[in-house]
Amino acid sequence: MMIDSDILFPSDRKTKKIAQSLYKITGNLPIVSPHGHCEASWFSKNESFTNPSELLIVPDHYIFRMLVSQGISLENLGIPTHDGSSFERDPVKIWKIFADHYYLFRGTPTAMWLDYTFKHVFEISEPLNSSNSLTFYNHILAKLQEPSFKPRILFDRFNIETLATTDSAIDDLKNHKFIIDSNWNGNIIPTYRPDNIIDPETKEFSYNLKLLGEMTKEDISTWKGYLAAHASRRDFFIKHGAKATDHGHFTPKTYNLSEEETSNLYEKIYTGNFSQSDSAIFRGQMITEMAKMSIDDGLVMQLHTGSKRNHSSLIYNRFGADKGFDIPTSMDYVTGLKPLLEAVGLSNKITIIIFTLDESSYSRELAPLAGVYPALKLGPPWWFFDSFEGMKRFRETTTETCGFYNTVGFNDDTRAFCSIPARHDFSRRCDCSYLAHLVTTGRLRINEAEDLAEDLAYNLCKRAYKI
Repeated sequence: MMIDSDILFPSDRKTKKIAQSLYKITGNLPIVSPHGHCEASWFSKNESFTNPSELLIVPDHYIFRMLVSQGISLENLGIPTHDGSSFERDPVKIWKIFADHYYLFRGTPTAMWLDYTFKHVFEISEPLNSSNSLTFYNHILAKLQEPSFKPRILFDRFNIETLATTDSAIDDLKNHKFIIDSNWNGNIIPTYRPDNIIDPETKEFSYNLKLLGEMTKEDISTWKGYLAAHASRRDFFIKHGAKATDHGHFTPKTYNLSEEETSNLYEKIYTGNFSQSDSAIFRGQMITEMAKMSIDDGLVMQLHTGSKRNHSSLIYNRFGADKGFDIPTSMDYVTGLKPLLEAVGLSNKITIIIFTLDESSYSRELAPLAGVYPALKLGPPWWFFDSFEGMKRFRETTTETCGFYNTVGFNDDTRAFCSIPARHDFSRRCDCSYLAHLVTTGRLRINEAEDLAEDLAYNLCKRAYKI
């Protein structure tokens, strides 16, 4: 598939010419990926990726959710079940299903990312379909067996400067330590994700708390001991290069309770004698507690909100989380974030980056909030809106209210390693197109657009995440 050099640029000649000139500034800048879900083990072990299906299909819920929507089971796509039974293990069969249904992705960002990957990573110049499925598979398989396609070499080839993983708060970070101790200079950094020791409704929550206490030598039966354990783990992550925390907080609802109230609440949580209401309050209180800790230790805070996660209980119970069944839903950020912002919103010592799947909140709530509270910044379009139209809507609905400099650039948030160059390239093209439109309509000077193009592609991200 030949990728048009002017893809995503405006169709009118004047605006396109400006977009092209801006893209010359950004197109070859290094990639900073401050939030994503690639595995540190890929780079610590530096072993060849096994086959095309395991690399491109099995980890990518953008791909398999579309196939599931047409009645294809996750089992047939090689997605492991909890008990390890009844799932397809033949990568050629998985690839054939994918190729037979590749037409389903026409017009979607997934097709753009994949076409870019096939062309620029694997040097395949024709579109994937049923008839060339095996040819594609064998070609990519042969490439993956070459030394130049090992993870560390691809990392350098993709011009990645920094790649952040997302790690459980009780992860031992052994793969990160191995990378740090190796003679490779790739910058792979962890991110502190404490959801499984903050959400009392998480599976194995009690076991996770016990492990937290053992790892930190803190008395997690008390509120103060529990907070001290978090502080200890955060410090451990920082020593391994962490720059941020990440929180999959369903709602933006936060609390700022008194010491006595939180201590009493934690006792209910720790003993298991809590209601759903107690659980929700505890999650909201812990967002504020994590923010207070960020003021102390400097970790940037990321909130991913507005997603009704694991909408299908059948899928969740059989396959677990992150299987494509996270659905956008409406949120109330003005009310929900108020306790958090009352506590830390005016501080210059913390950056809280908020992501949402509730697009309707951008112009109505989030841009106005980010446009006045120094602690709050807007994360880029996420999940379903990580697309040309989604990025365009994001700029159109936020810029006039909070400007560009209360946003934080782009991150790819991907599990699909080979899609990283495509995602960043398309984001840069989208921003260049938007900036060009502002120039042609008299809202930006060309030199301002040139500065902004570099900032949106590179500088804002490094500044926000202190990289």
